[in-house]
Amino acid sequence: MTMKITAYADRTSVAPEESINFMVNCRANSFKADFVKLICGDLNPDGPGYKEHPIKTKANGTYPGRRQVIHAGSFIQLDESEHFNSLESFTLQAFIWPTLPENTKQTIIGNWSQQDSNGAYLSLGSQNCGLTLTLGFGKGKLEEFSTGKSFLPRNWYFVSATYDAKTKSVSLTQEALHNHAKINDSAKKKYTVRNRGMTNCARVATIGANFLKFDKNRTVCQNHFNGKIDSPAIASRALNPTEIEQLKYRQNQSLMSTDVLAAWDFSKNIKSMNVSDVSGNRINGKLVNMPVRGMTGWNWNGDEMNWSHAPNQYGAIHFHDDDVHDAGWEIDVTLKIPKSLKSGLYAARLRCGNNLEEEDYVPFAVLPPKGKATAKICFLLPTASYMAYANEHMGTDAPIAQLLAGRLVEHQHQDLYRNEHREYGPSCYDVHTDGSGVCYSSRLRPILNMRPKYKSWLGGKGSTLWQFNADTHIINWLEAMKYDYDVITDEELHYEGVDCLERYKVVLSSSHPEYHSKEMWDAMATYQDRGGRLMYLGANGWYWRIAFHEEADGIIEVRRAEGGIRGWEAQTGEYYHSFTGEYGGLWRRNGRAPQKIVGSGFTAQGFDISSFYTRKPDSFKKPVKWIMSGVQSDEKIGDFGLVGGGAAGLELDRADVSLGTHPNAYVLASSEDHTDLYLLVCEELLINYPGLGGQENPLIRADLVFYETNNGGGVFSTSSIAWPGSLSHNSYKNNVSKITKNVLDRFVTNGPITD
Repeated sequence: MTMKITAYADRTSVAPEESINFMVNCRANSFKADFVKLICGDLNPDGPGYKEHPIKTKANGTYPGRRQVIHAGSFIQLDESEHFNSLESFTLQAFIWPTLPENTKQTIIGNWSQQDSNGAYLSLGSQNCGLTLTLGFGKGKLEEFSTGKSFLPRNWYFVSATYDAKTKSVSLTQEALHNHAKINDSAKKKYTVRNRGMTNCARVATIGANFLKFDKNRTVCQNHFNGKIDSPAIASRALNPTEIEQLKYRQNQSLMSTDVLAAWDFSKNIKSMNVSDVSGNRINGKLVNMPVRGMTGWNWNGDEMNWSHAPNQYGAIHFHDDDVHDAGWEIDVTLKIPKSLKSGLYAARLRCGNNLEEEDYVPFAVLPPKGKATAKICFLLPTASYMAYANEHMGTDAPIAQLLAGRLVEHQHQDLYRNEHREYGPSCYDVHTDGSGVCYSSRLRPILNMRPKYKSWLGGKGSTLWQFNADTHIINWLEAMKYDYDVITDEELHYEGVDCLERYKVVLSSSHPEYHSKEMWDAMATYQDRGGRLMYLGANGWYWRIAFHEEADGIIEVRRAEGGIRGWEAQTGEYYHSFTGEYGGLWRRNGRAPQKIVGSGFTAQGFDISSFYTRKPDSFKKPVKWIMSGVQSDEKIGDFGLVGGGAAGLELDRADVSLGTHPNAYVLASSEDHTDLYLLVCEELLINYPGLGGQENPLIRADLVFYETNNGGGVFSTSSIAWPGSLSHNSYKNNVSKITKNVLDRFVTNGPITD
């Protein structure tokens, strides 16, 4: 599948008089760029219809097209050193934990010039032929030497290779650290080299791949390693077996100070983008495409689960051939936000082709002016959740996708394109090529499922609403009801804290605000405690704990630890975020169940038919009767909508005082009659038992919840992802819209909330 134009921006939010840059890959000679305000991104003809308003900017115009590519695969680029250029004899060694040894050649460490065939690199040989040393002698001359012993996947090995330029001898050691009966995959080999004299030239030294070329401002590598590497080192001569053993454990300080060129300790500065050389020569390195840190090393014994408590046992970095951080494209379009542009949801609309039939959109939020609010209402755009789902491949990769959806999965051209172009990177719902879970996700690449007009394979029967386009229904409703509002994103919430919220009387959540950092959680809790009012218009919110990197821009981390609905699980001992050292997993497992901040928390999911709510006795109580003003006592709430035909669907939250719901919370209504494709979430199960489906289990419901907080604040929770899909029904004349408006009108006033 071909997309002639794809693009991304260097940020997801921008304030007036600031600039945002767009990087464009275009297969045509030129493309047209203009900018639109997004109102509704949903193409469903049964809804309000797709809505965008063009805006005039100085950046509107036609631009030359050019190909821009993504070079996926992680590695470490080592600092330049004159030592590499004068290196003749040497020793290369490391601990490794290969995950795909049967794949093509995979470099462990190297100092290599592909263009000149000069240098050397240590690798897993192709076709799993064992540890391999490649020597280059210039002019296309190279020799390879292998142990001939295959590696077992996901087992630790110590490997080393020596080359003595004087004796023209090579020795290889492949030592299995496991003890499997009747399996011998250790080997030691010696060889004589035919050629002489590796040419000294400028080369790039790398770990986890070997250098191929420079592409403008990017280093491009090949033969990417899949698996963990721990404690790599280079010595400036061919060490004897005793010395190799001493360097292996960093035991001989005399050796370290004289003959060791570099010895890297990945357990140091785990939160950093840099790796440290502890030899004294300071040949440090920098991560490229974000291999995973904070991973159990060769010597991890299970006594400690937190890498910050025993960093010496977490000296491994996990590399993947499909890691992506920053695509590194060059800037094609720059937009300076006009001072007068109202805060809202916008997009760059990029089109090419004879009739401009090929298009891509890059959404972004225009913030209010710095330090100001232009409305009493704030819509919080869940960009962390968009990043977690960025370019997910569940619909094409997951064998149970159709079982989850209860129907055939329909793919869009964006799905097919990113399925073929895996270099665009996976989401945190996918696994890497080697089967390990994807715990990092970046926005510095085209995110092809965060687009207006995109139809998700998720969503209820007859629906394509999920994430971004579902959230535009909230924007559309605010516009239709003629409310003034500002838009901010998760990154403002994370980096600015409560300061970005306290200017607003009321904050509206999205349909699925699933991912939150501690800073985000704390900011919202403080906002509520100070009298802020929150309308939680979705479900499965405040669910996973994430971390933002302290140095690298535009990337989040999620460790899918014990419990939770998840496409993969973190390996034992790898539950703590490498970015911050915080325990990962569910916020519920961190002692902060969603019920503590929004009154309800994830209880069930299903993706076929949505249902409705019926009123509960609390809704008739005098202090909160205003919420149901205009709704009859026996009226079904939300037995209509664009998501599976109802307002209660996809993912559901329930109130539970034992998990933190406010003791004085009002449960105004609850959904019922869900199908048996709706199942209880796994964190609720201590033992499997019959009766987990929607027709039988009372925990499978969405609760409409309201409660007051300190200083005149309040929280209203709809507890269903499908709720926004019902707002526009019957030209907004419906009980879902009415209830939402009743609450917002009361929340935005200065008076008390309850009667």
